[in-house]
Amino acid sequence: MIPLFKPSIGEEEINALRETFKTGWIGLGPKTAEFEKKFAEYVGAKHAIGLNSATSALDLALKAFKINSGEILMPALTFVATAHVALYNNAKPVFVDVEKDTLCMDVEDIRKKITNKTKAIIPVHYSGHPCDLDAIKEIAESKNIVVIEDAAQATGAEYKGRKIGGISDAACFSFEAKKNLTTGDGGMITFNDDALADEIKRLRWFGIDKDTWQRARSKYSWYYEVVELGYKVHMNDIQATIGLVQLNKLDRLNQKRADIFRFYNEKLQNLKGMEIPVEKDYARSAHWNYVLKAEKRDELITFLKKREIETGVHHMPVHLHPFYMNLIRRNIISKPIIPVTESIWNKIVTLPSFADLKKEDAEEVANAVVEFSKM
Repeated sequence: MIPLFKPSIGEEEINALRETFKTGWIGLGPKTAEFEKKFAEYVGAKHAIGLNSATSALDLALKAFKINSGEILMPALTFVATAHVALYNNAKPVFVDVEKDTLCMDVEDIRKKITNKTKAIIPVHYSGHPCDLDAIKEIAESKNIVVIEDAAQATGAEYKGRKIGGISDAACFSFEAKKNLTTGDGGMITFNDDALADEIKRLRWFGIDKDTWQRARSKYSWYYEVVELGYKVHMNDIQATIGLVQLNKLDRLNQKRADIFRFYNEKLQNLKGMEIPVEKDYARSAHWNYVLKAEKRDELITFLKKREIETGVHHMPVHLHPFYMNLIRRNIISKPIIPVTESIWNKIVTLPSFADLKKEDAEEVANAVVEFSKM
C-alpha cells in the first residue's frame, strides 16, 4: 500500500533525543524555549509559545483576546477543531464559503456575513495555501476585530514573500504526526503583541505566574502563584527537541512536497472530470496535501484502493457532522449558506504527497489516476 502520510523522521531526531534524555529534563524547559525562539525567528514573529496542539493554540488565542461571546467567522471546510474552539469560548461559529480554486475563505462572503456581533475571523490556510490575508485584514481592521490564522496546515508557507506566522494578530500551527513539521503532537501560537506573551504563558500552565523552567532559573525556585484560571496545554522538551531538528529540515522537505505537486500537476492536468490544485501569485504554499477535485470522487477512491493506493478526504464540512447539525436544528448556530463548499467537497480527494514519497510511487499514483480518467 502506498500510504497517504508518512512523517520524515530520521537519525538526526533520534540522536537529538538521546542528548535531551541525558540531561534529565524532558518537561517544559530549555529545549522548548529554544524551539520557541527559533520558530519565532523563522516566521518573523516577535513571540512564539509552544503548546500541545494547534487546537489549544486557537483556544488560548481566543481567551487571550478576551473573546467569550459573539460570532467568529471561519470556513466550514476545515477540521472540526476550528469550530470547536469557538464553542469552547461561548462564541458561535459562522461558516463562510470558500473559493472554488484554492478552497480558502471567500473574501466577498466574509463581507456579506460580518456583523456587529463578529468578534474574530479565523482564516484557514487550506492544505497549506495561504488565504488572501491583506483583504481579510482590511475587513477586520475596519470593524476592529482580530484575525487569528488557523495555520495548522501551513508551516513554512508564504504570503507575498512573508512567512505565515508574523502577519496577523496571531497564527496557530500544528505539529502532529502528519504535518510538514512534526513533533509527534504539539502546536505553536505566534504573535507580535508583547502584552499577550505573559498571558498566554500563564494560560498554558494552570494560570501560574512562573512556569517550571522559569522557577528553575530563579533564586526562589520553589515559589509560584496562581493568578488566573489556566490549563495544562504546554509543549515539552521531547517534542521541542524533535521540532528543532524538523525546523532545520522544513524548507527542504517543503521543497520536496512542492516537487511532487509539480509532478502531479504535469501528469494530471486536462484530465476529463478532474481539476488540479492551484497556487495564486501572492502565495507560496506549504503543499501539505495534494487535493484533486474529481467528479467521480468516490469511484476514484475505490479504484485507487484496489491499486493499493491510500487516499483521504480533507475535510467534510463542519456543519454536516451530526453534532453541528443538531446545533443547527436547535437554532444554536445558523444554517450556513455556502453553495461552493457544499457542491465542491464531494469532489475533493487527497493523494499521497508526503516529502519522502518515492518517485516510482508518485508515478504509480499519477498513472492510476490517468487510467481512471479514461474509463
